[in-house]
Amino acid sequence: MEHAMLCPDKKSAYRRGLFKPCESLKAGVRDTERMKVLAINGSPQPMGNTSNILNEVQDMFERDGVEMEIVHIYDYRLTNCNVCLTCEIRGDGRCYDEDDGFNQIIDRMRAADALLIASPTYMNACPSNLQNFLERAMLVFQNSGLPLAGKVGGAIAVCRHDGGSMVYNQLADFMLRNSMLVAGSHPLPIVRAWHSPQYEEDEMGMKGVRSLVERMTDAMIRLGLE
Repeated sequence: MEHAMLCPDKKSAYRRGLFKPCESLKAGVRDTERMKVLAINGSPQPMGNTSNILNEVQDMFERDGVEMEIVHIYDYRLTNCNVCLTCEIRGDGRCYDEDDGFNQIIDRMRAADALLIASPTYMNACPSNLQNFLERAMLVFQNSGLPLAGKVGGAIAVCRHDGGSMVYNQLADFMLRNSMLVAGSHPLPIVRAWHSPQYEEDEMGMKGVRSLVERMTDAMIRLGLE
């Protein structure tokens, strides 16, 4: 199932312009050197479970030689999208608001080989700050030719009891709508925890996280092969 998502007819797909790989993939990278993952931390808590899980994920990627950068949404005071459609009129893949850091984040998303989004569960959904970012990003990307198409994507959800699958699906849906190649894992990377570091006690959830890292790394390597 995972291999089917990586498109066996990759060469013809690239020729038809369906995928837009970034520079390291276009260069035919055959190992993890130069590969970069951008991780977006959707939690408003600097020391929460989601933040700590991403720190561990960063260590996992770096042990495989993959660089990972973490963007913390809580570091930004993002304005709400008012659907002014300036991004559609300009068509340059940027939001009109140049002062809140949003454009800097989406520039990093374009430059990365893979995107990982991690989020806690608030009322069976992503926190409002992350939801706001995803709404703005989706509008900008769909009005600029889907620049994330063909990039590898991965999602991690954290929840106390339930709702994690809804958040996971929300994050995966954002990536699929951007024509990204979403890496699967078994089990799913849905971690159950309340107070940090309770995430360490969820063996199945963390097994899913480790599986996701492996699948994302494998997908980047496969996409780099000629």
